[in-house]
Amino acid sequence: MAPVMRRAAILAVGSELLTPNRIDTNSLAITEQLERLGLEVVYKGVVGDDREELAVAVRTAMSRVDLLVCCGGLGPTDDDVTRDVMAAVLGKPLAEDLRLVAHIQARFAARHMPMPAINRRQAMVPAGARVIDNTKGTAPGLWFDDERCRVILLPGPPRELKAMLAWSVEHLLAPHAPGLSLVRRVIRITGRTESQTEEALQPLYAKWAGQPTVVSATILASLGQIELHLSARATTLAEGESAVSMASGDVRSVLGLNAYSDDGRTLEQVVGDLLLERGYRIAVAESCTGGLLASRLTDVPGSSRYVDRAVVAYANDAKVSLLGVPVSVIAEHGAVSEAVARAMADGIRVGAGVDIGVGVTGIAGPGGGSPEKPVGTVAVAAVVPGAAKATTFRFGGDREQVKFQASQAALDMVRRLILSLPAV
Repeated sequence: MAPVMRRAAILAVGSELLTPNRIDTNSLAITEQLERLGLEVVYKGVVGDDREELAVAVRTAMSRVDLLVCCGGLGPTDDDVTRDVMAAVLGKPLAEDLRLVAHIQARFAARHMPMPAINRRQAMVPAGARVIDNTKGTAPGLWFDDERCRVILLPGPPRELKAMLAWSVEHLLAPHAPGLSLVRRVIRITGRTESQTEEALQPLYAKWAGQPTVVSATILASLGQIELHLSARATTLAEGESAVSMASGDVRSVLGLNAYSDDGRTLEQVVGDLLLERGYRIAVAESCTGGLLASRLTDVPGSSRYVDRAVVAYANDAKVSLLGVPVSVIAEHGAVSEAVARAMADGIRVGAGVDIGVGVTGIAGPGGGSPEKPVGTVAVAAVVPGAAKATTFRFGGDREQVKFQASQAALDMVRRLILSLPAV
């Protein structure tokens, strides 16, 4: 009898996944289900439709984990090699399962089509394998209760995989799971660099490691924010949630409202909730971000309750005619300046008759910069009831990254002004 499963690996099979045109998303759904069972996914890989490469990947994974999940490569064509490779690695002969042949024939008959002879390949089953019925397609799944490492083969199409995975988790995997619950939480942070965040949080790590339920932490830097990933394994879901909630409270006590979300909300969702709580409406005027700020605000369901309008004023003439930015201000300070950003924010706010106005103007690149104002220079301004702020930022990265960071800075400026927080 194989031991309790604790460590898992996932292999996505298909040469198309090694091109720029297709992304493996199945592993995300599989990881979510395995973590709910308390299994730790320690290895993920993508392998093309190559028998030798797949055999090497399978052997390597099986030597490292207690459970291997393979998805893809179970179709009827010559490049669907997962079934054959697994049989060869495990030393199991293949034999045709007549029940599966009948099942596949019935699916084709339901569409008033004869079954192509090539589909009989999908009815070939390695000795000792348990067949997992496919209620959404023709490719059956396979389960190997091997003493070295348990293996499950799932089809590649997500619609088929998810249905089969849900059944397999309950009937095949859960009985061999460690009986632990893995709880994760992501805390999103602004106003600090990765190293500053690490330095502030280091004293907490020893405390979390000494708790009955240990909490682990990983810091990740992303565009415009830092993410702190907390995780805990516990005998019950409630114990895990309690440990992670305690750690989340510790983080907030150290970082304050620089930690803007610990419940999965994005910055635009946090800002939207603040606007709703205060009964504020917002309007935005954008130049270099080209509508990205408005897009992010309106990506939130129900945002019509607080978003009034947006103006993309890319040209200087548009800034003057649509937002009332004085020509003299542009001439004196330049289009990319705090003075113009503030005038844009004032103009959109007054014109819309709303509580909050935001202005963004900058140089997203790759051209257009100067020694005084290089690419990545962005001026952001926000005006809220009783407060206003304008700041010049210097962002790194390509055009898309500069635009995103500018929108992030604008959202965070609004958040900080509403909450009367110190500006970054």
